[in-house]
Amino acid sequence: MNGPEIHVEFAPELHLFVPDARRSGATPLATDGVSTLGHVVESLGVPLTEVGTLVVDGRRVPVSHVPAAGESVTVRPVERPQRVPGAPLRFLLDVHLGTLARRLRLLGVDTAYESTDIGDPALAARSAAEKRVMLSRDRGLLRRRELWAGAYVYSTRPEDQLRDVLDRFRPELRPWTRCSACNGLLKDATKDEVADQLEGGTQRSYDVFAQCTRCGRAYWKGAHHEQLVAIVERALADYAG
Repeated sequence: MNGPEIHVEFAPELHLFVPDARRSGATPLATDGVSTLGHVVESLGVPLTEVGTLVVDGRRVPVSHVPAAGESVTVRPVERPQRVPGAPLRFLLDVHLGTLARRLRLLGVDTAYESTDIGDPALAARSAAEKRVMLSRDRGLLRRRELWAGAYVYSTRPEDQLRDVLDRFRPELRPWTRCSACNGLLKDATKDEVADQLEGGTQRSYDVFAQCTRCGRAYWKGAHHEQLVAIVERALADYAG
């Protein structure tokens, strides 16, 4: 680019995405004079899913703004909690976020998850068709225009990922209401209804069961239940705080 020069400053929350040289206040940038500010910001490494307000010389502008010579641009992060208009809040996670998907489902959050890599075009198309917020660590995926909405998952640790998603979107939590395997809703079930899924020890030791209304999987308070309770209680405590 060798057109009008502008100055761009990124909020600290966005420094992860930009080169070191652009993390120390406003820095000069030559533009081509025709690209939108949204395109300019993305060309510097920041997905628009992570951009809240664009401020040019003290006034808010849309991503379609074409910057002119001498303008000073401030790129701010998404405000929290982030509101996603037009649909019930629900998510779609890519193949790399299986643990996060299971924990969101454990909390009763509507979470679709692709356990195989179906490719960015198919993920973006499903996000649009089902009006789901795409959660991913793939910046290229988050730049696809057909996405309904998207968000970058900043951490590689499931505990931090969950905390960040809950803080950012504040979804309604209804623990123990969804199947961790398929996202279907759970219903109370009798022992007879799930008997074909129970081994002898489980048959003798447990009397309270739930069953997925979609895939039929049975649930009971087995050996790992305390670990799951700890995850739920920690998430609820963080959420309340």
